[in-house]
Amino acid sequence: MTQAIAPRAAATTTGGVAFRVRALLLLLLAVIGAVLAGAAPASAHAALTGSDPQQGAVVGRAPTQVSLTFSEKVAMSDDSVRVLDPKGKRVDTGKATDLGGTTYGVKLHSGLPDGTFTVTYQVVSADSHPVSGAFTFSVGAPSQTSVALSDPAVGGGVVGALYGVGRYVSYAGFILLVGGAAFVLACWQRGAGVRPVQRLVVSGWLALTGATLALLLLRGSYVGSGKVGDIFDLTLLGQVLQTKAGAALVSRLLLLAAGALFIAVLFGAYARRDEADATDVSGRGDASDKGDGSDKGGVDADAEKRDLTFGLAIGGAVVAAGLAASWAMAEHASTGIQAGLAMPVDVLHLLAVAVWLGGLSALLVALFRAPVETQIDAAAVRRFSRLAFGSVIVLAATGIYQSWRQVGSWSALTGTWYGQLLLIKIGLVAVLVGIAWISRRWTAQLSEAPQAKALATAGAKAGAGTETTAGTTARATALAELRTKQPTKVPANSRKSSSGGSDSENADSRDSNSGHSNSRDSHSADSRRAAQLARQQTAVATARQKRLRDADPARAGLRRSVLAEAGVAVVLLAVTTVLTSTEPGRTEEAAKQVTSSSSQRSGPLSLKLPFDTGGQDGKGTAEITLAPARVGGNEMHVYVERPNGKAFDIPEVKVAFTLKAKKIGPLPVTPDRIATGHWSAIGVQIPMAGDWEIAVTVRTSDIDQTTVTKNAKIG
Repeated sequence: MTQAIAPRAAATTTGGVAFRVRALLLLLLAVIGAVLAGAAPASAHAALTGSDPQQGAVVGRAPTQVSLTFSEKVAMSDDSVRVLDPKGKRVDTGKATDLGGTTYGVKLHSGLPDGTFTVTYQVVSADSHPVSGAFTFSVGAPSQTSVALSDPAVGGGVVGALYGVGRYVSYAGFILLVGGAAFVLACWQRGAGVRPVQRLVVSGWLALTGATLALLLLRGSYVGSGKVGDIFDLTLLGQVLQTKAGAALVSRLLLLAAGALFIAVLFGAYARRDEADATDVSGRGDASDKGDGSDKGGVDADAEKRDLTFGLAIGGAVVAAGLAASWAMAEHASTGIQAGLAMPVDVLHLLAVAVWLGGLSALLVALFRAPVETQIDAAAVRRFSRLAFGSVIVLAATGIYQSWRQVGSWSALTGTWYGQLLLIKIGLVAVLVGIAWISRRWTAQLSEAPQAKALATAGAKAGAGTETTAGTTARATALAELRTKQPTKVPANSRKSSSGGSDSENADSRDSNSGHSNSRDSHSADSRRAAQLARQQTAVATARQKRLRDADPARAGLRRSVLAEAGVAVVLLAVTTVLTSTEPGRTEEAAKQVTSSSSQRSGPLSLKLPFDTGGQDGKGTAEITLAPARVGGNEMHVYVERPNGKAFDIPEVKVAFTLKAKKIGPLPVTPDRIATGHWSAIGVQIPMAGDWEIAVTVRTSDIDQTTVTKNAKIG
């Protein structure tokens, strides 16, 4: 009866831990699935803020080049900008040039026909994210075009999803590696010899290394074609290695090689020294009672351990800061305003996150998976509580600065996807801090000698369970002895055959074989029973360890609160990963303002201004058209008509533009005479959007002229 119940009870207790771990993994997979299912291709971090010709513009003659202006510096290849004629034939020279600032241009072939041209671009922003788009302009008049304008899949598709998973795994690996190692060195040095803690840190190193290699292979296809087949293209890999993002990934791999050496020392020589020190404590105490001078040896050993701890701390801090810098120098912090200050702040932010959440993961493993004899002590938990509190302060300070830098305004905080994700992240951090406060309360209630108290409490509750364990152990021992002795027993049939001596030799052989067969069957059955009892013994021992851990209510409460923290941290990390691949609110708002300003007019500006010079035959109407009536280059036409609607042949027309609100102008324009009553000027520059005053001066004779004005919104 006892044997049937014991493994079931043990399975129930151990199943509780397994259920919690499985639930945490399912939460992780659910969050990743939701993120990837709802994620569009990676948001552009550099926005197109202008072009010449502008989108939708109609120009009188074909331009010699097309220029594009972005909100920040971008990286271009030979095929980054393409210009296609109405038939879909490429008409650019293929070599994009830097025109200064954030403006880039590509030359066009001469002799282009009239019609609608399509400009497509695919570049990489300064923070390593792909940017793509397209627009059209027309020469002479709009026409039909065979080029289909579709949203490019750059940064999306299967490759984009794999790249997103790689980014998440790399962040998670960094947190486990850095935070787990910091937890061991700063809070629980005995943890260096605990296998579950070792596996946690090594898993973080493996995850970060594997994800970095995957990102390096995916990078070329991610910012390029987006095809799965291009992942292993060595030509693309060579191009990636020459970029800022590629250099950051390679630097990360080199630092991870140094990190492997750090882990080998931490869990090798350092762990063995800690175990030796723990073993020699009682020996040194006995020797000191005898006065044999062993105190000096103990002092020397402690000094060596402190030196080794200090060296590991310095080396680990350098490697951790270098790993964090591999993100800071290639992503958001490396571009935009105050980049020189933003990058070290970003490094501190990443390190604070790793120390807090990685240490939390190590504490979770120590509470749930560490053996009873190496349970984490209350002093170590309190040390981590203080370390986590300091990390939260650093996290809050650096996070406030980063939020201001990337958002810039209250409207961007609520009106952009980046701002909304940031609010979600702030809410999750607040929840995490609230749960951490509960954990601190449980930490304050931990006893200084939890093991003794747990043993006493568990002993009172276990009772018959202890006897059952002892009985199970005795039975297992007896079966082990039986298993050892069984092959040496002489079968009864063999003894009988040898004592009789009258049977034939063949009969002796048959009896001997039969005896050996029965011996093997008996040995196999005993082995199965011994294995079953051994499994029961292990299950009962595991259940006993669980009872010992649960005997301290403060420790059990701490485990529950830390598990809840870990669950929230999984979601927080997923939101952070999406946030780092989302266009910052400041950039998005600036792009919206430019787009809004450019789209205020849906076509050319047309104004009619009646005039009267006062002389004979001095009345008429001047009609001025400006296309596309936006910031930058424009094409202007002036048509002068008599009151009867016929073309008016006058000697001279002048135009001037004034933006009084900004004290700009007047900007004079002298158009060329094209035909009777038709005057034109190309390349009329409007420096900025606003309510412009347009003044048209008409001269009908040598002495008769007048100036008429009218205000119009341009840009």
